[in-house]
Amino acid sequence: MEPKDNRASILTCALELFAAQGYDAIGVREICSAAGVTKPTLYHYFGSKRGVLETLVQERGAPLLARVQQAAAYAGDLRQTLRTLVLTYFGFADAAPTFYRLLLGLWFAAPNHDAFQVVARFNEQQHQVMEALFNAAAHDHGNMRGRQRIYAATFLGMINTYVGLALNGYLELTETHALQAVQQFSYGIYS
Repeated sequence: MEPKDNRASILTCALELFAAQGYDAIGVREICSAAGVTKPTLYHYFGSKRGVLETLVQERGAPLLARVQQAAAYAGDLRQTLRTLVLTYFGFADAAPTFYRLLLGLWFAAPNHDAFQVVARFNEQQHQVMEALFNAAAHDHGNMRGRQRIYAATFLGMINTYVGLALNGYLELTETHALQAVQQFSYGIYS
C-alpha cells in the first residue's frame, strides 16, 4: 500500500469544498477534516487557507493557460482562432468542471476580497492572451483597432457564460455551441 499523499489530498478536498460551498464558507478545519490531516500538515504545505487557494489556481490553472496561449496564436483566420479558443475552454471545463466552477465563482468576487485577489492574476493572464490576439487581428480587421481590450473582456465573458450554463445543466459544451458562440461574437466585431 502506497503512503497517502497529504498535499494532493488537501488540494483535492479544498477544491471540492470551495467549489461547492464557496471560499469564505470553508475553514482550515473543514479542509483538514475532509483530507484526513491535521492543521499543522496543511500549514506545512501551504501556510494558510489562502495558500491552498493560490496553489490550486497556479497548479490547476497552468494547463488552461498553456492551452489558451497555444490556441490564441493568430495566423490570419480570426474565426478559426476564436473557434479553437472556445473549444479549448469547453474542453478544459469538461475535463475539470469543479475547478472551472471555482474560477467562475471567484471571477465575480469583490475586488478587495482575499479570494478575488488570488484569482485576479490568473484572470488577467487570460485577458492578456485574448487582447494580444485581437491586437494581432486588428492588422487584418481595421475596425477592431482601439477595441482590443473590450473585445478580450467580452469574448472571455461569453465563453464563461456558456461554461456556466453548461455546469448548471442548461446546455452541453459541444462544437455546435462553440460555433454558435463564435458566430454571435463575430457578428458584433465585424459590424
